[in-house]
Amino acid sequence: MEINVKKLVIDKDRKRRESSPAPDLRINGERLKTLDINDACRFLGYWGTGNGDTSAIREVVREKARVAHDLIQSHPLTPELSAELFAQKEIGAFRFSAALIEWSQSELEGLQNLGTSV
Repeated sequence: MEINVKKLVIDKDRKRRESSPAPDLRINGERLKTLDINDACRFLGYWGTGNGDTSAIREVVREKARVAHDLIQSHPLTPELSAELFAQKEIGAFRFSAALIEWSQSELEGLQNLGTSV
């Protein structure tokens, strides 16, 4: 089986986090990246930290919205096509996150403003 070392990370043992250094694990000579408990990573499709904090999903969704917005701004599309393209690029990411975290009204309005300014 082939393993993509660039996508593989190690979460240090929670009991020994502060007292010992991260293990030096390697596959085919490449050292595996070790994450701190507060570092976010993607696991089974969602972003979170070792302590269960899923707020990193917010930034991922915002960044996808910004990228979609910038992509649409650089293309000469009709308003209807722009809205459709933005929905295809952004709404899927938001829909997935909505089941995992609670969004505040101001956060939702910020995302909506990005979508309506295309």
